[in-house]
Amino acid sequence: MGKKTNGINAAQKLKKRRNSSNWLSRSYKNKVLGLKVKADPLEGSSQAKGIVLEKVQIEAKQPNSAMRKCVRVQLVKNGKQITAFCPGDGASKMIDEHDEVNVECIGGKMGKTKGDLSGIRWQVIKVNDQSLTALLHGKLEKARR
Repeated sequence: MGKKTNGINAAQKLKKRRNSSNWLSRSYKNKVLGLKVKADPLEGSSQAKGIVLEKVQIEAKQPNSAMRKCVRVQLVKNGKQITAFCPGDGASKMIDEHDEVNVECIGGKMGKTKGDLSGIRWQVIKVNDQSLTALLHGKLEKARR
């Protein structure tokens, strides 16, 4: 593209130029077409409720060699299955199968995975309507359902 037009009747040309160059931007395209919401199992919301299907261990990426404790969760709102990370020491012991959990986005860069976890974008924050951090610190006993 050359020099921008200027002058008395240039507005139309400038608007057209801005519109065409906006579509070259990946972030603009994603925002206008709503691709994040379409692909997101949480459908754009920050948190969602789900039922624990099973506990799994995910191998951390190189150079780490840990087994990260995660759970497979089926979301209540749309039935989609996701893998959510259990943050904290001994957190997976607090979570059993068929428990109701709240999950939220971990918030890595641009909503992608965080740290050495591959393919995991969510973490558990509540178990049976009780805060996971409170359970870990011994402030609450786990509720029987």
